[in-house]
Amino acid sequence: MSYSSRLDRAFQNAPHLELNDDSRFVLISDCHRGMGTSNDNFLKNQNSYFAAIQHYYTLGYTYIELGDGDELWENRSLSQIVDLHSDVFWLLSRYYKENRLYLLYGNHDMVKRSLSYVSKNLAEYHCNSLRECISLFPGIRIHEALILKDRSKDIYLTHGHQADIINSTFWKISRFLVRYLWKPAERFGVLDPTSAAKNYTHKKKTEEHLTQWACDHQQILVTGHTHRPMIGSPDSPYFNTGSCVHPHCITCIELESRCMTLVKWTTATREDMTLYITREILAGPVCIDDYHLEK
Repeated sequence: MSYSSRLDRAFQNAPHLELNDDSRFVLISDCHRGMGTSNDNFLKNQNSYFAAIQHYYTLGYTYIELGDGDELWENRSLSQIVDLHSDVFWLLSRYYKENRLYLLYGNHDMVKRSLSYVSKNLAEYHCNSLRECISLFPGIRIHEALILKDRSKDIYLTHGHQADIINSTFWKISRFLVRYLWKPAERFGVLDPTSAAKNYTHKKKTEEHLTQWACDHQQILVTGHTHRPMIGSPDSPYFNTGSCVHPHCITCIELESRCMTLVKWTTATREDMTLYITREILAGPVCIDDYHLEK
């Protein structure tokens, strides 16, 4: 099956959400939340991430996570990840209770496509401070793709691993290699050659596939997977949220008033040497009406 067919299949039965002038969405991908070890790349940006999602919660945004939210190739236990990052999951549960949370799965958390796995691991969690189990995401369904339905132009959301045969069709082999070979080797500075985020040639090829699909189908496509943040142009309706595991920041896309803005959240220093979290616009806003696409 070609990459184009895999993407077509992902959107074939994708649920729809309404997009209008009042909609506010934040699109985040590739958090790779781990278990607090030296391999947990999320740890260095956890404060920036929490500040960002707290900001979006207060302003009434709907949170959409485009896959690889949890690092389940290097780690086996999702419950331990939830326990370690309980503050994050507590806030995400508040989004969920207000119908403002949608989660997609990527290649690194592909196991979330199983309803039984999700029910077992994400329905509730143990709150250490209260010493009891607290409701988390009861009844949630995690999909491969999502479509934001607009009056003129829809926005197609997915992780993007479908454009990459190693991380889609052969994901179990890649998981085995990462878990038992590249994870130990990473401690010595060896990069995972199967990763679209770390291998430049692989990254470029994947982005070319995703861009080609968006152009061929005349659809606005937003993904993660490659970790390279990207804002589309009128000639190329392909966007990428980036990731939450950049060396010094997280990146995401804000969708408000039918316009998309690429932003980053990072730690900065005031003159009195105190630290604070700051938001910076990287590109945009780009209005979806600027894209002259055929529906």
